[in-house]
Amino acid sequence: MKTLHYTLISLLAVSLISCKKDGKTNESNKDSLTAKKDSVVIPEVHKEYYGVYTGDFAGMEKIVDDVDGSEYDENVYKKISIKINRITKDSVYGQSIVNGNQRPVKGIFNEASKSFILDEPGNDKTDGRFEVKLNGDSLTGKWNAFNKKAVKAPLKSLKLIKKDFVYNPNFMLDPDSNLVDWNNPKDFVEKYTDDDGKTESYTTSKNRVASDAIFKLNASKQKLNEKDLKNLRKLDMEIIKNSVFARHGYSFKKETYRDFFEQTNWYIPVSNNVDNDLSPMEKDNVALLNRFIKYAEDKYDSFGR
Repeated sequence: MKTLHYTLISLLAVSLISCKKDGKTNESNKDSLTAKKDSVVIPEVHKEYYGVYTGDFAGMEKIVDDVDGSEYDENVYKKISIKINRITKDSVYGQSIVNGNQRPVKGIFNEASKSFILDEPGNDKTDGRFEVKLNGDSLTGKWNAFNKKAVKAPLKSLKLIKKDFVYNPNFMLDPDSNLVDWNNPKDFVEKYTDDDGKTESYTTSKNRVASDAIFKLNASKQKLNEKDLKNLRKLDMEIIKNSVFARHGYSFKKETYRDFFEQTNWYIPVSNNVDNDLSPMEKDNVALLNRFIKYAEDKYDSFGR
């Protein structure tokens, strides 16, 4: 009797397990069928407009004079890229990249007027709406900030050209580039002797300046060593290092680096993080440059503006 009792229990347990398995399988099939039914493939249109459009992003900003504290309005130009990733009948998806800030954009495309209305999410104080029109490979129009009090220039104009981003390890700064860092002046006390032999002192502002070493070292093509770097200026090494990131389309937050690379015709900001795109040699060179930059000194000189 005991054996029969255990056998009945075993058969009952097997039956319950089988029912549970069948229940899961049926539910899974139901979900699968529902998913297939709900996942409608929305066709994409106008793929010929996909790509990166880059160029001027300009707006009037209030500038404070460093000398006397007076204020004046000036049209400030920045570089922006708009990436169009996907267009359907009802929606457009892409990204805006400016000043190291990469934001998703979503909107609509008017086929008749060949114009886009693209909105950034709105949860950042710098977000706004793009209203731009296509004309061949150019994209022109305006941007309006959602929060007009939170930004220096709540209305900006855009003049963009479609460009194919290409990584090229040979890209360098142009030989005629301005090598002065205008964004980080430093005050120095200078002394002079007047006609009566009396020594006077005064404070003057000087700017960092790079040397022609930035045209000789390429951290994307050659393995750097300590001997290459030991006599370089701090700004030299910063430019050599950030040239690596610029070649990969990094969008710089620091105005110093934007000013240097926006002088070229090859720099196209497409991302705010390119760390995974660097080659092993580039990563090693960047690490070495970071070590030397930490203790390097700058070269300052006086320049008129």
